[in-house]
Amino acid sequence: MFCKVLTNNPQLCHELLELIIGKKVGKFLTLDKQKPIEITADGKGIRFDVYSEDDQNVVYDCEMQAADNTNLPKRTRYYQGMVDLNLIERGADYSELKKSYLIFICPFDAFGQGLHKYTFKNYCEELLKLALGDESIKIFLCAEGNTDDVSLEMREFLNWMTSGQTGSSNLVKNLERAVQKARNHEEWRTEYMTLLMRDNKMREEGREKEIFLSVQEGDYGTKRGAEKMGITEKEFVKRMEAAGYKITEKI
Repeated sequence: MFCKVLTNNPQLCHELLELIIGKKVGKFLTLDKQKPIEITADGKGIRFDVYSEDDQNVVYDCEMQAADNTNLPKRTRYYQGMVDLNLIERGADYSELKKSYLIFICPFDAFGQGLHKYTFKNYCEELLKLALGDESIKIFLCAEGNTDDVSLEMREFLNWMTSGQTGSSNLVKNLERAVQKARNHEEWRTEYMTLLMRDNKMREEGREKEIFLSVQEGDYGTKRGAEKMGITEKEFVKRMEAAGYKITEKI
C-alpha cells in the first residue's frame, strides 16, 4: 500500500522526500514501485520499495521496514552497491555515479538512541570534519524516537505511520486520503492481497528452511521441528528430506 500510494501520487512522494531530506527535490524522471534489480543470474537480487531519480542527478530509495528482524546497516551497504551497479555501465567513469539517498522508515528505534531521525554519511575517523564526499547518504526514520530532534510535521508523519492519527499536517492528511482511496480501489485491493499472499508464502518458506537447517545442525530433533510447524513428525521428516536436508538424529 505504501508503494502504491507514493508511486501513484508523485506530488505526495515529492513532498514526503523534501520533508525527510530537508531540501528541495528536483522533478522526477523516474518513479517506480517494487523496482527489481538483479545484476547476475546467481546473485542476490533486491526489490526497492519506492525508487526515484530526479532531474538534479539524484537517486532516492524509500523503504518501509515493518519489523526489526534484519541487519539494517549491512542491508543498506548491499542496497547502496546495487544502486551504484545499476547506475553505471561497463567502462563508464566513476563521476557518473549519482548522489543517492537510502531512506528506511521504521516503527521501531533502529539504533536505540531515542532519535526520530538518524542520518549517516562517510567521514574520516582521524579528522571528523573531513567528509569522504562519495555522495551516499543513509537516513533512518524511527517512530519510537523520544527526543525533540525533528519538526512537528515529521513527528505527525511518523505517528500516522504507526497509529493512523493524522494530526494537523496537510501532507499527512493527504496521504491518509490517498491510502483510503487505494483501499477502495478494487483492482489495487486485489493486487495488494495477491502480494500479501505471496509475502506470507515467502515468509513461511523461509521459516521452514530455518527449522530444517536447525534440525540438520542438531539444534533440536525432528519431533521439536514438527511441533514448530504444527504437523506430524512423519510429515515433517518427509518434507525435510524432500527439501534436500539431512536428518542426523530423530530426537
